[in-house]
Amino acid sequence: MNYTNGNYEAFARPRKPKGVEEKQAWLVGGGLASLAAAAFLVRDAQMDGSRIHILEEAGLPGGACDGLLRPDIGFVIRGGREMENHYECLWDLFRSVPSLEVPDASVLDEFYWLNHDDPNYSMNRAILERGKSADTKNRFDLSDDAAMELMKLFFTPDEALYNKTIDDVLSDEFYQSNFWLYWQTMFAFETWHSALEMKLYLQRFLHHIGGLPDLSALKFTKYNQYESLILPLVRYLEANGVQFEYGVRVENVLFHFLPGKKVAHQMVLTRNGLLETIDLTENDLVFVTNGSCTEESVLGSNDKAPELNIESGTGASWELWKNIAVQNPAFGRPEKFCSDIEATKWESATVTLLDDRIARYVQDICKRDPYAGKVVTGGIVTVKDSAWLMSWTFNRQPHFKAQPEGQLVGWIYGLYPDEPGDFVGKPMKDCTGAEICMEWLYHLGVPESEIERLATEAASTVPCMMPYVTAFFMPREAGDRPDVVPEGCVNFAFLGQFAQTPRDTIFTTEYSVRTAMEAVYTLLDIERGVPEVFGSVYDVRCLLNATHYLLDGRKLTEMKLSLPYKMALHAGLDAVRGTALEELLAQYDLI
Repeated sequence: MNYTNGNYEAFARPRKPKGVEEKQAWLVGGGLASLAAAAFLVRDAQMDGSRIHILEEAGLPGGACDGLLRPDIGFVIRGGREMENHYECLWDLFRSVPSLEVPDASVLDEFYWLNHDDPNYSMNRAILERGKSADTKNRFDLSDDAAMELMKLFFTPDEALYNKTIDDVLSDEFYQSNFWLYWQTMFAFETWHSALEMKLYLQRFLHHIGGLPDLSALKFTKYNQYESLILPLVRYLEANGVQFEYGVRVENVLFHFLPGKKVAHQMVLTRNGLLETIDLTENDLVFVTNGSCTEESVLGSNDKAPELNIESGTGASWELWKNIAVQNPAFGRPEKFCSDIEATKWESATVTLLDDRIARYVQDICKRDPYAGKVVTGGIVTVKDSAWLMSWTFNRQPHFKAQPEGQLVGWIYGLYPDEPGDFVGKPMKDCTGAEICMEWLYHLGVPESEIERLATEAASTVPCMMPYVTAFFMPREAGDRPDVVPEGCVNFAFLGQFAQTPRDTIFTTEYSVRTAMEAVYTLLDIERGVPEVFGSVYDVRCLLNATHYLLDGRKLTEMKLSLPYKMALHAGLDAVRGTALEELLAQYDLI
C-alpha cells in the first residue's frame, strides 16, 4: 500500500489481485468502515460478493451513521456528519455508488450538485441572551499571545504532545476567544481532551480556517446520514451479492504468532444465543472495527430521561478489542479510550417540530425559511451563555423521507450534560425530551409563559446519552491505537476511528473510509495508491491564508509581540524583501 496524489492513479483501475478467488472476507461490524471495506473488496479487489460476510450485532447497518423512525418515540439522529471537499477516500468510494435519488448518477454526483446549487453557510453562528445574535462578526478575536500559543501548538512535534491535554498547552486567554467557541462546539473538543488530536485537526483542516466562523467550510447531504450515505452503499453491496448477517456478536479473534507473522486462525462469536467458532486460514481476511463512539448509547423519550447504567469499558466493540489486545501489544490499548465515561460522554437530542409554532423562532435566528428545502441554519448555532454549552441545528428539510409535510426535524447537543440548565434547573442528563426542548426554547427567546405548552404540544424530543462519544479524543501516545494492519498480520486489519493512520483526523466519515481503503489495499496488495491526506499543511498559500484569517485581517507588523518575537519577525520580513515570498505576503494581506 502506498499513498499518492493527483489524478494518474486516482483514475486508474487496478487489475484483479492474484489468488483473490480463493479468499473470503469477514467484516466485524456494520458501520461505515466495514461497509466501505466491503465496497473496496468488490470494486478494487474484484472479490465475489458472496465471499464477503458482514457480521453486525444490531438489527440494521450504519453504526454511528444512523437515522431512523422509531414508531414508539419518533425520529432519531444521534449525531450528524459534517463533510468537506477534501475527503479524498470518501469521495473515491461514493463516485462508484449509485444514487438512490438521481437517475444515472452516483452519490458523489448527487452530493456535488446539491452543494453547488445550495452552498452551505451560517448567517448566525452563535446566540446569547435568549435568542440575540452573539454578533461575532465572523472574527476569531484571538489576542496576540493566544495566536502565538496556537502557532506553537501547530508546530509542536507529535511526540511532545503524547498524553497531554489541551489544558496543558493552551491558556485561559485562548479559551476566551471566538476561535475556541467555534472550534470547541464544531468538533466537540473539551479542555481535558488530547492536545495531539487538536494539533492534528489544525493541520488537517488548515485550508478551511477562513470558513470556520460561518461554517462555509462544510457540506451536508440532502437527507440524514443513513438515508443519504449508508442506504445507497448497502444497496450497492447487496446488488453485488455481499452477505449481511445481523444479530451476531463477535466475542474474539484468536491468533497464531509465528516467526515474522501474525495469523488470525479462529473467530469466536455468539449467534442466536449460542457460542460458535469459525476456523480461519490465511485466505480468510478478517476486518474488525475496534471501539465505537455510539456503543451503549441510551435513548429516552419526550417524557423519559435516558438512564445510563453501565460501567466504563463495557460494550461489544470495546470488549472485543480488549480480548484481541491482550494477545499482543501491537493490537493497541483500548483502556486508554474507554475507561472514563465521565470524560467521554455528552448528550444529544432529536427535536421534531410538529407544526409551525416554533419554526418562526428558528427562522428569526437563522434568517432563512426552514420549510424552503434548502440550507436552514447552515450548521450548528451555539448558545454562548448556555450552562450546557448547547448547540443546535436544522439541516435541509425534510431531513427524513418519511417526514410528514409541515414537520421539521432538528438536532440539539450539550457538551456539559452534568450542569444545571438555565431554565429547567436540572442537568441535561436528568431531563426528559420535553425538558430539553424547554431549555432550548428558553434560549430561542420563546416567552416563558409559552415554553412548557410548546415543548409538549408543538414538539416531540428524543434525548440520547452517549457514554463514549468523544472517547477517541482522550490523551494518547504511539501504540494506543493499533495500526490499520498491525506489523506482521497477514489476514487481519483494524478499521474505523480507533485504528491508526498517519495525518488524518478521527470523528470523520473520511477516517472510517480511509482505514477501510488502507486495510483492503494492504492485505490484497491492490496495485493502486490510496489518496494521501490533502496536503494543505505543506502549502505556503494555505498557511498564509489561515494566518490572515486568524489575525482577523491584521498585518503581521500590527501584532503586539515580545521583543525577541518582534526582532525575529522584522528580520524575516527584511530577508524576503524583493522576493516572491514578499509578493505572497502582500497577496494575503499580511503586509
